[in-house]
Amino acid sequence: MASATSIPPERAQTVATLRASEEVDGVYACTRKERQISRGGTPFLTLELRDSTGSIVGRAFRDADVLAGRFERGQLVRVAGRVQRFREQLQIEIDSITRAEGEEADPARFLPSSYRDLDELEGFLEHLVREVYDPGLRALLDRLMADATLRSELRRAPCSLPAGAQGGRPAPGSHHAYLGGLLEHTVGVATMAIELCTMHPRIDRDLLLSAAITHDLGKTREYSYGAEIERSREGVLLGHVELGLRLIAAHAPASLAAERRLELEHCVISHHGGEHTAGQRFASVEAIALYRLNALDAQVKGAVEHGLAKSQR
Repeated sequence: MASATSIPPERAQTVATLRASEEVDGVYACTRKERQISRGGTPFLTLELRDSTGSIVGRAFRDADVLAGRFERGQLVRVAGRVQRFREQLQIEIDSITRAEGEEADPARFLPSSYRDLDELEGFLEHLVREVYDPGLRALLDRLMADATLRSELRRAPCSLPAGAQGGRPAPGSHHAYLGGLLEHTVGVATMAIELCTMHPRIDRDLLLSAAITHDLGKTREYSYGAEIERSREGVLLGHVELGLRLIAAHAPASLAAERRLELEHCVISHHGGEHTAGQRFASVEAIALYRLNALDAQVKGAVEHGLAKSQR
C-alpha cells in the first residue's frame, strides 16, 4: 500500500474517476461519519466522502476509534486507501485518514461556486460605489470597501444554503446558493436600482443605491465553511439583517448624519417586507423599491437554479 504522501495532491483522483482496485490518496469532504459494530463485535467507521464530482462511501475496519479521533464530520480530510467493489457499489477501504490542513483544506475546491468571474463582479461593485455622491453615504461605502476581511467574505459568501444542506431540497426562497452568490446578487440588485432611478427620477438615488449595496452585508457573517456550507453561530442567533446593521454601525463615519443613517437602516431592515419589521409599513419609497428589487432578483434567480424556467417552457 502506498504511503499517504506517495501521490501528489494535484494527481489525486476525483470521485468520478475512481475505479476498483485503485489506490487512493486525496482530500475529500466528510459529510457523514458513523461508528458501527461488525458481527464479530469490533468497531468500524462508515463515512461519506465528497468532492465536486460526486460522493463515495468510505469504511475503516482497522483502528476505527483511533482514526475517528482525528477528524469530525463536516471537515475536509486526507484519505489513503484502496477502492473496492462491495454489492456492485464502489467504496474506499481506508487505511489512514486525518484532517486536511493548509492549502489542501480550501473549501472552494469542494463547494458549489458561482460561474461568474468574481474579479469582474467586484469591479462592477466598485463602479457602483463610485455612483454614490452623497458625502456621508459615500464615506460609509468607502470604509466598507476598504475593509479587506469584509471584501474577502463578500466574494465567498452565498445568499442561501445549497440544497444539500437542506436535506437535498432547496429551502423556500433559496437563491444564489453557492460561493460568490452574495456578490453576484448585490451587483444585480444595485444595477437594477440605478435603472429604476432613471425611470423614476424622484427616487433618492444615493439612498437606494447605498441600500442595495449594503442590504445583505450581514450574510458575510451568516455562514461557515468546511465540507458543507452551514449557518454560523451568529447567523443562527441573530440573522443577516441584524448582522448587517452591526457592520454598518462599525463602519459608519462621523460625516454620515444620524437621519441619513436611519433612512439607510430602515431600508436594510425592511428589505424582506414585514418579515423583519413586526408588520410595520414601509416608511420610504426607497425601502419599497429595495424590497421589490431584492425579491425580483432572488425569485428569478431561484427559479432558474431550481429548474422552474425549463419545466415551464
